Amino acid sequence: MAFVQLSNVNVSFGARDLIKSATLTLMEGSRAALAGPNGAGKSTLMKIAVGQFKADSGDIAITKGARISYLPQTGIALGSGSVFEEAETAFAHIAGMIDRQEEVGRQLQDPGLEGRAMARLLEEFDAIGRAVESSGYFRRAERISEVLRGLGFEEKNFGKRTPELSGGWQMRLALAKILLGDPDVMLLDEPTNYLDLEARNWLEGFLRTYRGGVLLVSHDRYFLDVTVNEVYELFNGKLTRYPGTFSAYEERRARELAAIFELWERQQEEIQKLEDFIRRFRYKATKAAQVQSRIKMLEKIVPIEIPEGMKHIHFKFPAAPHSGKVTVRLEGIHKAYGSLRVIEDLSLEIERGRKIAFVGPNGAGKSTLMRIVAGVDKNFSGTVSLGSGVEIGYFAQESAEAMASERTVEEEAETVCPFDLSPKLRNLLGAFLFRGDDVEKPVSVLSGGERSRLALLKMLLHPANLLVLDEPTNHLDLTSKDVLLEALRSFEGTVLFVSHDRGFIAELADMVLELEAGTTPRLYYGDYAYYLEKKAALDAAAAAFADAGTAPSAAAPASPRPQGQAPAPAAGATLPPPSWEEEKLRKAQYRKLKKREDDILARLEALSNGKKALEEAMALPANYSDGAKAKKIMASIAALESEAAALNDEWVEVADTLSGLDQGSA
Repeated sequence: MAFVQLSNVNVSFGARDLIKSATLTLMEGSRAALAGPNGAGKSTLMKIAVGQFKADSGDIAITKGARISYLPQTGIALGSGSVFEEAETAFAHIAGMIDRQEEVGRQLQDPGLEGRAMARLLEEFDAIGRAVESSGYFRRAERISEVLRGLGFEEKNFGKRTPELSGGWQMRLALAKILLGDPDVMLLDEPTNYLDLEARNWLEGFLRTYRGGVLLVSHDRYFLDVTVNEVYELFNGKLTRYPGTFSAYEERRARELAAIFELWERQQEEIQKLEDFIRRFRYKATKAAQVQSRIKMLEKIVPIEIPEGMKHIHFKFPAAPHSGKVTVRLEGIHKAYGSLRVIEDLSLEIERGRKIAFVGPNGAGKSTLMRIVAGVDKNFSGTVSLGSGVEIGYFAQESAEAMASERTVEEEAETVCPFDLSPKLRNLLGAFLFRGDDVEKPVSVLSGGERSRLALLKMLLHPANLLVLDEPTNHLDLTSKDVLLEALRSFEGTVLFVSHDRGFIAELADMVLELEAGTTPRLYYGDYAYYLEKKAALDAAAAAFADAGTAPSAAAPASPRPQGQAPAPAAGATLPPPSWEEEKLRKAQYRKLKKREDDILARLEALSNGKKALEEAMALPANYSDGAKAKKIMASIAALESEAAALNDEWVEVADTLSGLDQGSA
């Protein structure tokens, strides 16, 4: 049963058709992404689905009694109570149901009640009771705590008043309310914008087990890839459905766009030839007929539109000034805020050309360390030494907020743009989402996100050999991220960065520095995949020691490794040889996990065979031409894919733990 269904929806703004004959269905178990370039109308379509915006025409059907929740990017409204009290308002509809159940109970006490009337009231009483029980209302304190902690709130802040929260934390609270409300359909517009890696991981797990339908807009590829099984793309007003993962959509769409781009290039060549002929012979009487013929041909051409991202914008940094082999040397760095120790005894040499990601939970000191390296924060103990010839380019959200110029966006960018990049400046501004008339906006009227993008571009245009980047991908769409990533990967200097975008980290980092408040940072001499593998092994070893009633030794400081040397194990805890009892425990755990791994692999093979059979059935004309049959088969395929995705995640965890146990026996 569909909870939300849009059919042939049309929206126009002036002469522009924003949405044309859009059809979309969300039902129980739907896991859909809504993709498309900025300004395509994604948020508008979501607002239509929840009744906040009226379409020019089309049908919007919502199942009677279905509850639809919408998380916008901005403009949320919260009360003035505590964080916990605000979260608890998500259960207000349950309190109303309880009131109704009590009213029905009083009606059932009527001695004159009988027959169908009694049966109807008994059925309603029972239905309300089941709904209240399944809602978790009587365990709401536990559920509220679980969701708030999952989204990064510390229990000590549950009593904090909501007006005291930053905008990012208010958005987290608004998201928590939607999750706790357990609606039939959730429409989430950029839900990961203000979430760190741990909170994103938790949200992914929540959505995988969520019973209702979900429609997501996000610029986080990884997040979409592990949460959705279909993609709706809004492009040039047309809404097109692509079944499968987000990666599958991108691969298929890339092939389609390549074909479109080839046609566009041919059309541009044809247009150029016609315009050249008209320009050359417009005033020659002997060519008048041919000129008129070509003018008519030109008028009949229907322009092929291509996305902004297909214009192949490439950005290369200005040549990095030469520097010494060692870019930065940190010695004995300590940083505390009152009694809270954030960075503990960090000593590290960073060599030229490294791309190092700083990771860790909120409050671990990532941004603090960024400011220390950049020379912004000088209130710490220890020493920071820059290598010879090092010039720093530093980007943080606060650097964007400081811009208040009356210059236009283009003029502001021109103040730092090298001469050889000036011809490409408009294209570069477009890559950072300043398109058309946006380049003429005064800097003083830009939103926070716009200022952030402009500040990032200005920093990238300024020659430097050490880039210190704190959340550079915030406020960028997928195309802009790709432009930035391509430039950073080819950058010859050193990059230190913080990002909550796992795809971005995985593509850029060649080393990972893990921070956790109050402990010595740990350096992993490998990329993000290597970090995840080694961290899982260390966590498994620590868990094994905990089960055995012992604990690994404290982490050792990160230490440098000569460039070019093969990756070594992560710097950190040194574990003593296991005892006989510990080894016995390890072997028992290994056997148990190995059996589970075998069971998972057998089930995955069965699911793969089942999916293949269903896909073959779907290819039969008798099935794909029958809407009801096709829908049933697609639902079965989606169910198999969902189960396979969950099993794959479990398999990765089991395999990582087994790897850790293997290493523990070495």
